[in-house]
Amino acid sequence: MSLAVASPSAITLSGRRIRVMIVDDAVVVRGLFARWVEAESDLELAATLRTGREAVTQLERLDPDVVVLDVEMPELDGISALPMLLAKKRDLVVIMASTVTRRNAEISLRALSLGAADYIPKPPTTRQVTTSADFRRELIEKIRHLGLRARRKRLPPEPVAKPSPLRPLPVTSADLPISLRPMPTLPPHVLLIGSSTGGPQALNTLIAKIGAVVDRAPVLVTQHMPPTFTAILAEHLERLVKRRVREARDGEEINAGTVYIAPGGKHMSVARRDGIPAIALDDGPLINFCKPAVDPLFASAADVWGNKALALVLTGMGSDGLNGARTLVEAGGHVIAQDESTSVVWGMPGQVALAGLCSAVLPLPEIGPRIARLFGGDA
Repeated sequence: MSLAVASPSAITLSGRRIRVMIVDDAVVVRGLFARWVEAESDLELAATLRTGREAVTQLERLDPDVVVLDVEMPELDGISALPMLLAKKRDLVVIMASTVTRRNAEISLRALSLGAADYIPKPPTTRQVTTSADFRRELIEKIRHLGLRARRKRLPPEPVAKPSPLRPLPVTSADLPISLRPMPTLPPHVLLIGSSTGGPQALNTLIAKIGAVVDRAPVLVTQHMPPTFTAILAEHLERLVKRRVREARDGEEINAGTVYIAPGGKHMSVARRDGIPAIALDDGPLINFCKPAVDPLFASAADVWGNKALALVLTGMGSDGLNGARTLVEAGGHVIAQDESTSVVWGMPGQVALAGLCSAVLPLPEIGPRIARLFGGDA
């Protein structure tokens, strides 16, 4: 996943640290996660528990902001405990944790549809969990960003000062104005999508509404996900859009009628082969702490399609997609970003929006209809 390391002092609200509850039947994992949480000045360990039943029973007493919930546990597993926890505390942030198997991937994606905020794939062995700096960074940043967003929603709104005629109020919650670029005047030839935290839920909403776009143009998606997860995501999206959705294959031609998903563990870019756009996959180093990354897709699309490319940046942590979006815009392409109010984390879309690279910043429900009009020639 793409990660932006935030300053704890900058994100602590109302003087209270983000309370975290760890629920996992493995004592080594519980202890390890607990130490990581306690090492962060803006996080506070509420408890470590062994089963989903204990989590449900003690939730109200412990009052956590974030629960890291293992999928497989005795007595009451994570997917069974999830709706019970959310019924007791509607704004609770639940991060599902599981090893990467097809069954666990399916359960994790189902958990998102039941209200989990996100998931985190655990390395396959305890030793790898212990030694992986990337996994630790990802877990802590998910807890931090998702917990902060939930905390902000619960705070009462700050009083709004009267605007000064010399200094008008800013138009974004980031206290910075967003400068928009012109919308495309001709129908785009390809749709590119980049997403991370909250992305599967956003893609479910979006893909269900853009069948007509898929019929007209190829759609290429980079979602920060590990192997196995991306294959299951493709299956889920295919049922929604009722068009062909699959993991991209190296060297295959890119055609309308298909949604191509970057496979987990590979960067997806595009290139012209004998004049025909084709998929290019590579197993290079992490970019923005992730693989697949959005930047290679956007940057390579600038060379292949130029001003005929339209990119969407959906919810996600960090800044992956920013450099690629800049390259695409410089080539004449266009970018639309999801707005802050509908994003699980307004990191990736916020970065491109505040950089002045977007032609529109829209709530998620409005993005599908807008791009359908653009591809239909009616901006």
